[in-house]
Amino acid sequence: MLTFWPHEDAHGSRSSELMTGPVLVGPPRYRRGMTGLPVARLQVVALDCPEPAALAAFYAAVLGAPVERTDDDWVQLAPAGGTALAFQQVDDHRPPEWPGAEHPQQMHLDLEVDDLDAGEAAVVALGARKHDVQPGTTFRVFLDPAGHPFCLVRS
Repeated sequence: MLTFWPHEDAHGSRSSELMTGPVLVGPPRYRRGMTGLPVARLQVVALDCPEPAALAAFYAAVLGAPVERTDDDWVQLAPAGGTALAFQQVDDHRPPEWPGAEHPQQMHLDLEVDDLDAGEAAVVALGARKHDVQPGTTFRVFLDPAGHPFCLVRS
């Protein structure tokens, strides 16, 4: 893999540095001292929500992933592709508002589908709501039952 990363050197000159290897990405300040070995592995992505079991059931149906672990305030789906998706109870949860910056989404999930229309029908039947704002044609924005934005993306 060859990656070019434009940057400024110590003298302010702009250039493109040729890098090799799959790990060396990002500006040079983040690569200093990197050996090519990861520091960590992504284990889980957790979403705050008012009812973890209900939101886990929604995503389990959307992704076809079984529930792997559950506590009163934490429910986790079995890892899909090596990374688990979990749902953590937060009292007084306020869902993000997208688009907008007053209460930003901070992150969202992109879920790949073969057919946007079929995917839309399926997630809406499971409890998602299609968002009023649809800024593209190759993806669609939805809100999960707890109000988190997520996108269905055409493969």
